[in-house]
Amino acid sequence: MTPEDQFKDATSSIGDKEGGILSNFSPKLIIGRLKHEEKAKLLLMATVVLTVAILFIIIIFIAYNSLDALKELNMWQFLTGSTWSPTTGTYGALPLILGTFLVTGGAILFALPAGLGIAIYINDVASPRVRNILKPACELFAGIPSVVYGFLGIMVLAPMLLNMFPDYMTYRGMSWLTGSLVLGVMALPTIISVSQDAMGAVPKSYMEASMAMGATKWATTRAIVIRSAISGITAATILGVGRALGETMAVLMVCGNSPNIPAPIWDVFSIVKPITAAIASGMPNVSFGSTYYSALFLLALILMAIIILVNITARRIIRNTKIKMGATERTRLERKLKGMTAHITAPLDMYKKWIITGVFCIFVFALVFMMSSLFIGTLGGLLMGILATALLLISKKVSELIGPRYTQKIVYSSFGIVVIAAMIVLVASLGIIVVKGLPTISFDFIFSAPSNSGLAGGIWPAIIGTLELMAGTAVIAFPLGVCSGVYMAEYAKDTRFVRISRQAIDALSGTPTIIFGLFGMSVFVYMFGWGYSLLGGCITLSLMVLPTIIKTTEEAIIAVPKELAEASAAMGASKWYTIAKVVLPAAMGGVITGFILSIGRAIGETAPIMFTAVVAFKMTASFALLQPIMALPYHLYFLISEVPGSTAQQYGTALVIMIMVVSLFVAASLIRRRYNKRMGW
Repeated sequence: MTPEDQFKDATSSIGDKEGGILSNFSPKLIIGRLKHEEKAKLLLMATVVLTVAILFIIIIFIAYNSLDALKELNMWQFLTGSTWSPTTGTYGALPLILGTFLVTGGAILFALPAGLGIAIYINDVASPRVRNILKPACELFAGIPSVVYGFLGIMVLAPMLLNMFPDYMTYRGMSWLTGSLVLGVMALPTIISVSQDAMGAVPKSYMEASMAMGATKWATTRAIVIRSAISGITAATILGVGRALGETMAVLMVCGNSPNIPAPIWDVFSIVKPITAAIASGMPNVSFGSTYYSALFLLALILMAIIILVNITARRIIRNTKIKMGATERTRLERKLKGMTAHITAPLDMYKKWIITGVFCIFVFALVFMMSSLFIGTLGGLLMGILATALLLISKKVSELIGPRYTQKIVYSSFGIVVIAAMIVLVASLGIIVVKGLPTISFDFIFSAPSNSGLAGGIWPAIIGTLELMAGTAVIAFPLGVCSGVYMAEYAKDTRFVRISRQAIDALSGTPTIIFGLFGMSVFVYMFGWGYSLLGGCITLSLMVLPTIIKTTEEAIIAVPKELAEASAAMGASKWYTIAKVVLPAAMGGVITGFILSIGRAIGETAPIMFTAVVAFKMTASFALLQPIMALPYHLYFLISEVPGSTAQQYGTALVIMIMVVSLFVAASLIRRRYNKRMGW
């Protein structure tokens, strides 16, 4: 169905329902319509206000629960202390803060070049058929639950690294390196997808003009496309950093869970304990109201401040890039600051190229030196660093000697190898779970309760609990998210309220899942007195997925051709009627797709529900809102951490989780394709 047909279907009854075009001029109808419009607008605005309020309420609750620690502990000693030992009353958070930055830095160091290379390959080299395979594969990567990544890290990656570096690994292959590799794979889909979308949005005329002047495709991509899409690539990087900073279950499972400061600081084989792991491991056993309890909330407050600072930095970088590209103009304050700092920035701009080259050379030297020195000592590390820097400096000259065509072949071949490696990792990950989990799957495993502490029996109560969480989250999050998205797309103007709302939604989107869990525990478990309950888990998960539903709804509505709404308005339809009968039906494919992907993420989360909803064992499925439940992600984590010898049960549980997640992603892809075909887009 073409957009014109869709419009005719949606507006064919406007004359009958609203009295025809001429009756629109009736004073009574106009007054009634204005009231109706205002009610709809106020209702939609209320959902946005609620979303903004949620962020501030979360921050207030986290800060409030941190007050005891702030009163009893010296803040400077808390931040700089090198020992974290709550059992002895020693609260030095420096090892946890360093562990967070080290693991995140290692993850981005791996994921950024690999993700950018794959994005360039998808955008420049891949055929439409290959692109249609790689894009859904990236979405599937993103949908794998973190507890499954942690499970694969323990069962596959850690033993592999232990075999590769037996003289350096100290604890069963668990290390900073293991955590960074797992987090890097988790951040990879975000970097690939957002970067490729940004590069795909660059006008084709830019590339055609460059290639018409004799430039190769790679030279055009390097000089034109990446430069034009740098704001999107920056956003992708920051989103990847946010994903890595806030990850809980994977780092809890594969980093060693010991608060150490590596010596030397770049020893990637050391075991570490990021902030999220410290909160997740400490909170289940802490006494409510104790200093330790408050110190964990203080850690959460520090983590949230880091995330917000990262988001603010990202927005600043993106805005500066848009200003340089001419996509937006400086404000009066920005122009004034520019004039005040011109005498400092002008000399730097003259030598910008040399400064960038120098910084990059220093970075490469330091990285190669640090990694090499772990194996061949300080002197060997220095020699390897000098050699790597020299190769970097002469690489441009070598590129000129072999010619642009051969350079392009080498670069694109390298990107192709990275793509193949990424697909091998995906297929191998899924393949291992299928091959080792399939023998466990049986009628009794699916439809019976666990027994013998999880070594026998099945997972039926956990399956039902997961489905209950999914349904409850959908009932709460879908209407709130869609209404907020409609308001942001159709009614929001460039006002201070809207700008604050967008920043709050972005901040809420980047808030670590462990923060939602702490908030849910303090409010629903303790303040409301619900204890661990299905209702508390559903509300907590709803808050977590709400920003994603808002953003996907807004983007889907914006993508609807403006001609549909304009034609509806020209026929006398009110704005709300046009939105409800024309715009939303046309955007429903994107709305439902975003919603399904959000629910797919929710059912795979462990951290939010382990503090609000789940218990280790239940012999029967419970449908009471104020009773605890079992859930598949937490059941898998419990088997891994508390039930030795349950390998078969672990693989079977992981396979069931993957089947549920993959089913949701397939459903989302089919719905998106069906709606796009129906709308002729």
